[in-house]
Amino acid sequence: IASLKLALQSLDRRKLSDQQQADFHRFMFQDLERLDSLIDHLLDAARSEKPVRAAELENVDLPLVLATCVATICGRYHLAEERIRLTVEPAQVRARPIDLEILFRNLIDNAIKYGGPEPQVEIVAVREGPRIVTRIADNGPGIPSGLRRKIFSRFVRLGNELERSKTGTGLGLYIVRTLVKQLRGEIQVHDRGAAAGTLFEVALPLVLEPAERAS
Repeated sequence: IASLKLALQSLDRRKLSDQQQADFHRFMFQDLERLDSLIDHLLDAARSEKPVRAAELENVDLPLVLATCVATICGRYHLAEERIRLTVEPAQVRARPIDLEILFRNLIDNAIKYGGPEPQVEIVAVREGPRIVTRIADNGPGIPSGLRRKIFSRFVRLGNELERSKTGTGLGLYIVRTLVKQLRGEIQVHDRGAAAGTLFEVALPLVLEPAERAS
């Protein structure tokens, strides 16, 4: 807000060239985008902490949610679709659709934001017993093992040059962990072995067919 105010004052009080005006407009737009992102994350955080009523739950098609999130992220970062590879088995999860969208949108957004110079993300969702396990892998520098629990805390951003060069609120992974817990699931963070990057693994209860429940 202070940056926006300063830019507006400069435009109002000083005679600027066309290029300088264009620069100020660009800076103001970037500030507005950051403010918009912060507000969205604060609202998402408040929503994730609110108790969920049974009447709000429905059987949600996970492949559709993931495909929607991928399309949204590709549009936001102007990425070719092949930058995010998606392989998903048919599965339904009992949840509020908006919760699943927020959860996976945050994880995929992070995978792109903190991926390599040419980000490449692989998303695989497979059924494992009574759960659907979604693995989201990026090609970034990875997260040191000693910091993997810390990243899920509120307002935490790692203090390295990569983090400081990227915009963020420090709320995304806190929201993800809160939603996974509400959905009676689990989330884990791993390295990718010999490959560069980080792997987030989210396991959620499946909506089982009658024959599956009987077995």
